[in-house]
Amino acid sequence: MNRMPAGNDGSSRRPATFSPVHTDAATSVYNDTRLDQYGLSEEAFRYAWKGYEYLLEHNRITRCHYLTICDFSQSSRKKRLYIIDVENHKLVTHTYVAHGRNSGAEYATRFSNAPESLQSSLGFFITANTYTGKHGLSLRLNGVEPGYNDKALMRTIVIHGANYVNEARAKTGDFMGRSWGCPAVPEKEANSIITTIKNGTCLFIYHPGKNYLLGSKILNG
Repeated sequence: MNRMPAGNDGSSRRPATFSPVHTDAATSVYNDTRLDQYGLSEEAFRYAWKGYEYLLEHNRITRCHYLTICDFSQSSRKKRLYIIDVENHKLVTHTYVAHGRNSGAEYATRFSNAPESLQSSLGFFITANTYTGKHGLSLRLNGVEPGYNDKALMRTIVIHGANYVNEARAKTGDFMGRSWGCPAVPEKEANSIITTIKNGTCLFIYHPGKNYLLGSKILNG
């Protein structure tokens, strides 16, 4: 973990656009945080920001300090989880994260909301409470997008530590191990990550496939 200082469906429809207010705020945070230098595209961030602001406006987020993004357009060999301090424009965590074993190998390409699919779900989640299970401290995720991730609690989709997610695998050229659909993080970093974002923060799992980007009511509302 870096602790930072100070299914395309072929549709011809266009994904969500961004108003000047959304764009200006997103650009400010994106540039100040230098997210491009850490591999997060501005497009992915702007989608995350639009949903974050939507959830704020609808009083769905109780802790607005942090925005977490899992960028599943990137290889699992890359650090593709970002925890952003949106009030102070700082990247506080940048690390590895797993996708579901039936979502793909090195890259995640398939996504599902179905129980027992062993696939990751896309979209916006609100972090819930913690519990201690077989993976130690774990964080429940409340999916807020019907049809895309609203069965997350039923599926026990949680953030937890896993020994198959670590920098050693990346250094040897291996892609990360896969979960049963959970965004699993390195064991040594799990407690810090969970403690930082638990109890009411926004988490966005991104992939550039048009099915979700065109279908999300949060992004297209």
